[in-house]
Amino acid sequence: PPAPPAPPAPPTPPAAASPAPVLPAVPVAPRPVVRPLAAGDDVAGVPCPACGTANPPGRRFCRRCASPLAPSPTAAPLPWWRTVWPLRRRARAGSGRMTRFLVVLAVVLALCAAGFLLLPAGRHLVEDTLDKLGKAKAVTPTRAEASAELPGHPVTQSTDGLSNRYWGVPGPGASVTYTFGTPFRLVDVIVTNGASTAPEEYAKQGRALRIDLEVTDRDGATVHEELALSDKPGPQTFPLGISHATTVRLTLREPAGPDPQGPLALAEVEFFQRD
Repeated sequence: PPAPPAPPAPPTPPAAASPAPVLPAVPVAPRPVVRPLAAGDDVAGVPCPACGTANPPGRRFCRRCASPLAPSPTAAPLPWWRTVWPLRRRARAGSGRMTRFLVVLAVVLALCAAGFLLLPAGRHLVEDTLDKLGKAKAVTPTRAEASAELPGHPVTQSTDGLSNRYWGVPGPGASVTYTFGTPFRLVDVIVTNGASTAPEEYAKQGRALRIDLEVTDRDGATVHEELALSDKPGPQTFPLGISHATTVRLTLREPAGPDPQGPLALAEVEFFQRD
């Protein structure tokens, strides 16, 4: 018999390629493996508020879920008076918000009422402070009208700037009204009593020891003052502080001198306003 054919030769493997360059590897830290810890049921202790697992005494965190075993206590709400400014620290629900609102509203209304009632006193205090801090300047009346005068001693001599001439009247009760062109703040009045600043001439003539002063403002309201004069020659200053003065009336009272019921003399009257 013929011989069997020879088996085919195996294919020749290709030549192995030369190895290519490789980048250096980056080291990677091994990931932690979480291994659950079996919790036994025979442990007696504080139960976890989150999962209920019992924990031995002394632990601060749950051995199963790591929740804190002793959470910080919740602060109690503040009383309402602690939440009112400037005592306010924090406001929480139920801390008396409505009470706080009513208290603050009552305080605001009380301040408004006090400001309304005390407004005239406050304005007077401000004006008085400005009078003391400001500088006064003389103001001259535009007209002077007297109820009586002696011959040779008209009322105009009471505002002529000379102290050796005077306004003479028959006796007490005579008055003079000074009128000013524009309303002004009457700060001071300076009165030079008697017939002269010289002591000899002053003693010879009668004079008034009290003057009733009446000031009328631009609205028609009047202010009454009493000027008590010292029985001596020379100017005497009287602070007043009257706003919006338009007329000033002086009435001579309480005569003094050699003849109490005889003629009276008034040397000079000066008015000053706030500059």
